[in-house]
Amino acid sequence: MDLNTITAVAHPQTRAQLPVWTPGDAWLAGGTWLFSEPQVHLTRLIDLTDLKWPALTVTESHFSIAATCTVAQLDGFVCPPDWFAAPLINQCCRAFLASFKIWKTATVGGNLCMSLPAGPMISLTAALEGICTIWKAGGGEQTMPVVDFVTGNQSNLLAPGDLLRQIDIPIAALKRRTVFRHISLAPVGRSAALLIGSLDADGTLTLTVTASTVRPVRLSFAQPPDAKALREAIAQQIPDDLYHTDIHGKPLWRKHMTLRLAEEIRDELLGAPSS
Repeated sequence: MDLNTITAVAHPQTRAQLPVWTPGDAWLAGGTWLFSEPQVHLTRLIDLTDLKWPALTVTESHFSIAATCTVAQLDGFVCPPDWFAAPLINQCCRAFLASFKIWKTATVGGNLCMSLPAGPMISLTAALEGICTIWKAGGGEQTMPVVDFVTGNQSNLLAPGDLLRQIDIPIAALKRRTVFRHISLAPVGRSAALLIGSLDADGTLTLTVTASTVRPVRLSFAQPPDAKALREAIAQQIPDDLYHTDIHGKPLWRKHMTLRLAEEIRDELLGAPSS
């Protein structure tokens, strides 16, 4: 869609060249949502592509994903063989309600900043203990876990002019056993519940609930829970008003599916009886 209120497009090549943020500005990365509907309140776009951030970087301690990394770039990354959680990357990329054209344009950072409950890059990075690095509008940086960054349906902790720079995933999180569960009302519909479980070497089981809730929720169990303990923990940490509602699923059904998928994950990770 043409954005006919735009009067200027900035092309900074370094952080120092980023223009002073003013009302009517918007960051432009993939632009798949930005150009999908009228944006009559916008007058200037700040194009991030000339910053040329490396899409993916691996260090001894972290796997860094630039906010401008596309879904296709992430999906195509060849992971080391000891990253047992690597299948999550492809599974979450395929949880998108998007065509291959969107894959080649939409960015990981854009998915986080849209902060939709069904955002699969939120699911992936929250489950893998991702840490957001934010360039503050007034200078400096701020870091925070992805699970805290998203606060609700299309709501997050970015202040006006803040810019999500990258998400850092600990290598240790990528070496854990994981289980993925996902459901939607239609074969190619938007996610209604997306749960990821992981099991650490010390026996800690972690469950990350997304899509069924308006924000990501992580539950951690130092000791393997039985089915009752898991249900009780979900009931305590996910109140009924935290379940999302829209045409893709009502809260009661989403809650039911969350409990069901969580038990499937527990059973697969622990090899435990379901009752």
